[in-house]
Amino acid sequence: MYISPELFQFLRDLRANNSREWFKDNKNRYEKDLKEPLLDLIADFAPLLSQLSPHYLAIPKASGGSLFRIYRDVRFSKNKKPYKTAAGIQFRHKAGKDAHAPGYYLHIEPGNVFYALGMWHPASPDLRAIRNRIDTAPDDWRDVQEDPDFTRTYEWAGDSLVRAPKGYAVDHPDIEALRRKDFIGVAAMPEEDAGRPDLLPFLASEWSKGDALMRFLSAAVNVPF
Repeated sequence: MYISPELFQFLRDLRANNSREWFKDNKNRYEKDLKEPLLDLIADFAPLLSQLSPHYLAIPKASGGSLFRIYRDVRFSKNKKPYKTAAGIQFRHKAGKDAHAPGYYLHIEPGNVFYALGMWHPASPDLRAIRNRIDTAPDDWRDVQEDPDFTRTYEWAGDSLVRAPKGYAVDHPDIEALRRKDFIGVAAMPEEDAGRPDLLPFLASEWSKGDALMRFLSAAVNVPF
C-alpha cells in the first residue's frame, strides 16, 4: 500500500507538533510511512505515465524529483512552521523546471486528497501564450470545455483576475477563461480511497480524461504532448 492510514496519522501528528524537535524524534515515521512508500509510488507509476505521454517524468527523489519536499521555505513567510503538513507528487513535463510546468499532481492531506492536472501559476510568457491560443483558436478551447471525459471528472480551480487582462475586451466570448491565472482541473478523492489496491491504474485512467486540456496547454506553450 502506497498511501496508508499510518501516512495520514503521521501528517495529523505533524500538524499538531510542527517543530524541528518533534520531527527529529519522528523522522523514522516520515521515512517509513511517507517518503519511502511515495517514492515507490512514483517509480511504479513510470510505465503508466509513459502511456499517458512519453514527455512526462517520474523521478523517485524527495529533492529535485517528483515528490515535493516536506520542508517549508520560511524565508519570506510570516508562517515559520518548518514542515508541510501535506504530501504532494507532481509528474512534470520534461521541458519544465518547476511546479509551474504542465503536469499531473496528487495531493495527500488528512481530509483533503485530490488529483489534478494542467498548469498552476504558469510563468508570464506561458500565461500570455495560453491566453493567445484561447483567443486565436477558440474552437480548440471549446473542445476542452465541452470534452465529456474532462467535464465529468474535473472542476476548474485556481486564481483569476478580477478584470479582463490587458489587450482583451470585457465582452470577449471567452473572457472567463482569459481571466484565469491557473489552468488546472481538480478532482477530489475520499481519504479512505487513497489506499485502494488499484490506485496506480485508477490515477492513470483519471488523468487520461484530461488529455484535451493537456494537449491544448502543450500546444499553447510549444511543448510536445
